[in-house]
Amino acid sequence: MSKRACVVGAGPNGLSAALVLAQHGLQVEIFEAELIPGGAARTLELTLPGFHHDFGSAVHPLGAGSPFFSSLPLQQHGLEWIQSPAPLAHPLDDSSAVMLERDPRDAEVALGKDGKSWRRLMEPLAEHWYEFVPEVLAPQPTIPLHPILMVKFGLSAVPSARVTANRYFSCGRTKALWAGLAAHSFLSMDDALSSSFAVLLGAAAHVIGWPIARTGSQAITNALCQYLSTFGAVVKTSTRIESLDELTGYAVVCCDVTPRQLLRLGEGRFPSFYKRRLAAFSYGPGTFKVDYALSEPIPWKSPECRRAATLHLGGSFDEIAESENAVRHGKHAERPFVVLSQPTLFDPSRAPLGKHIAWAYCHVPNGSNFNMLERLESQIERFAPGFRDCVLARNVCSPAVLEKMDANLVGGDINGGALTLATLLFRPTWRHYATSARDVYICSSSTPPGGGVHGMCGYHAAKLAVSRLRI
Repeated sequence: MSKRACVVGAGPNGLSAALVLAQHGLQVEIFEAELIPGGAARTLELTLPGFHHDFGSAVHPLGAGSPFFSSLPLQQHGLEWIQSPAPLAHPLDDSSAVMLERDPRDAEVALGKDGKSWRRLMEPLAEHWYEFVPEVLAPQPTIPLHPILMVKFGLSAVPSARVTANRYFSCGRTKALWAGLAAHSFLSMDDALSSSFAVLLGAAAHVIGWPIARTGSQAITNALCQYLSTFGAVVKTSTRIESLDELTGYAVVCCDVTPRQLLRLGEGRFPSFYKRRLAAFSYGPGTFKVDYALSEPIPWKSPECRRAATLHLGGSFDEIAESENAVRHGKHAERPFVVLSQPTLFDPSRAPLGKHIAWAYCHVPNGSNFNMLERLESQIERFAPGFRDCVLARNVCSPAVLEKMDANLVGGDINGGALTLATLLFRPTWRHYATSARDVYICSSSTPPGGGVHGMCGYHAAKLAVSRLRI
């Protein structure tokens, strides 16, 4: 048997798959089409010289909390997490902000009459995070090792965000906070599973925080690549693989690509029934993203907003629900829900002295070519009047631009596929990581557990591969 393996794509999942294969004694090569490895975990000068922007993901609760990443000596290879005083701020029109505090006791105080309900919902999961998260980030369905814990999670995660919010909270401020967390699912607030992201991200805030990587998300990629090099693994950049037929002599081929790319790569390798399954894969809504070079910090109405690296801009629960429902039905929200990161308040190395950067995105229909810039910036100005006066330069990424810079972001979908009950069980097909070719595996965020810079898709795919090789 050959002891060689290769990985197509050097995103966090591809690099994680490569590490697992290398740890099991295989000689690993990684082929990356772009000049710089990392996929959506890259940091680039997108606006002006000296301003370092995260191309994709910027804030990493699941990266710092990843069971696989946590098992690796990434800090020894330059990865340093920075925590803002509060994980999240959610400004409102009354010039105040709802704060998600890291300490559950502080969160209880901040959320007032909903504080006890918040702790009752989050604390059981936060207290058992290291037992809970490996099960949540595992392929489903599976027999849980901690069934009571998973039942608690399921009771609050499976219902819609509206149902869970009304069950636990009475105050509009807390419901607004909940809607912003749930909107990371890219689902309507009335869709099943839309609560899942709110529960997971809320619990993570109390255990892991919502950290950023010092110098940018590229630091995660660089640490993974440096650790890989200790096993003799090689990352070959600017090397685009056009067909699986190019890859010969490997016992394992792991593909950090979505079903659309895998279908193209394996055109001559896969039977028609499996190609139909790949072609039927459902992608989720897209993303419209803007990076800013700023002359000064964002002038928020609420000073509390400067305590958080991440902000949710969308107002009330109902307004966020309206925004996400519009996207769900193929429309563009008049007042979009915006996720914004302001890393240079906590990591000044990312911009020239005294200057700042910001990163913001909103949801749009998959493949949209509608220019959301005015609507997105109006939402920022709503909570930070004078924001536009601080802008030195901006870089706009439509869904098409995102996909051009990273082929896995199909139509601007940053989660690797739509989140539904069906895809929860059969993502991307009933085979999960295996394909119809015994030596070929898929390990992108289109496989369980889905999107996020956590590496668990690559970890599980490579674990399956080595188990089938009986290493």
